[in-house]
Amino acid sequence: MIRKTALLIIDAQVGIIEGQLGPVFQPSTLVQTLKKVREDAYSKGIPVLYVQDADVGEVGSDDFAIHPEIAPLPSETVIQKLATDSFHGTDLHEKLQALGINHLVITGCKTEYCIDSACRKATTLGYDVTLVKDGHSTSDNQVLSAEQIIAHHNTCLHGLGNIEPFILVRESTEDIFAPTHDSYR
Repeated sequence: MIRKTALLIIDAQVGIIEGQLGPVFQPSTLVQTLKKVREDAYSKGIPVLYVQDADVGEVGSDDFAIHPEIAPLPSETVIQKLATDSFHGTDLHEKLQALGINHLVITGCKTEYCIDSACRKATTLGYDVTLVKDGHSTSDNQVLSAEQIIAHHNTCLHGLGNIEPFILVRESTEDIFAPTHDSYR
């Protein structure tokens, strides 16, 4: 099967990365990784779609804005959501289908909520997923540090699948836009 890939940047908003809903673990490192991954996508002609949490600050506020270092181009798709699941109540799936996408590279915030939900839901919708190991982050909670949460999710999501589609966790330094899923089938 021919794989067509898109990059999904989820909730990379100022209010999460640096603001009152964060800061996330290693915010500047995360932003630099997201910039590099996005530039790689651009150089390969990979579509980039953004998901923005409508509950993060007021529309138009700094907290609500996608981080300025990775702000979308005017031609790029930005989908606003209310749920942790980027697909729930949005037209994300329809937009991806219209582009012929069947492989998603997922990055963004927060690991245990919106990243986890998007990865799992994407497989049930028929997408193979590459989660960028160093391209998502979160904040400490009362039980675990952000670093532990990230490591845990990188471990438990790697190889997770639903019938046929599944998730691979790969470093941003790898060729993440070339899916390797078929070599495991």
